[in-house]
Amino acid sequence: MVLVLVIGDLHIPDRIHDLPAKFKKLLVPGKIQQIICTGNVCDKETYEYLRSVCPDVNVVRGDYDDAAFPYSLTLQHTPIRVGVIHGHQSVPMGDLDALAAVARQMDVDVLVSGHTHVVQAVEHDGRFFVNPGSATGAWTGAWSGDVIPSFALMDIQGPVVVTYIYQLVDQDPPVRVEKNGANQTTTRCLRRL
Repeated sequence: MVLVLVIGDLHIPDRIHDLPAKFKKLLVPGKIQQIICTGNVCDKETYEYLRSVCPDVNVVRGDYDDAAFPYSLTLQHTPIRVGVIHGHQSVPMGDLDALAAVARQMDVDVLVSGHTHVVQAVEHDGRFFVNPGSATGAWTGAWSGDVIPSFALMDIQGPVVVTYIYQLVDQDPPVRVEKNGANQTTTRCLRRL
């Protein structure tokens, strides 16, 4: 079992001051084995905070990052291949067919992307797509409504990926958790075994 934090579109300090305190309470060192960040980290302090949660931090360059992060990554969690992009490379933005084309090009079973600031975990075209949304709830010009702060945890157990979506909501309890699963043995990973 590998527990992977999927987070992105932080925009600290450009659009917002910090991660929500309720999220910081959940993100404690020693629980997470890997971090995937879809970019827009924006400052060194935020990157160092992520490293304090887990030293295995994998970041792709967002459209507001100055750091020399790569534009894409492929991570191996045998038999699962996970691709990571920021998402501004996908046109139209967030479109599942466009993201599926990227996933085919990268030859991955799971594609993690951001940029929309809207959380999503869905199976499409025989692959699994995860967008953690914006962990800070930073505004975006592409979305007219309020952005709900969110992140995801992927629990990778061999060929099975279970994704937990965390959203900060105005209710009790203040953090809502939703579970989504994808059994990759029924899709592409069967060919890899």
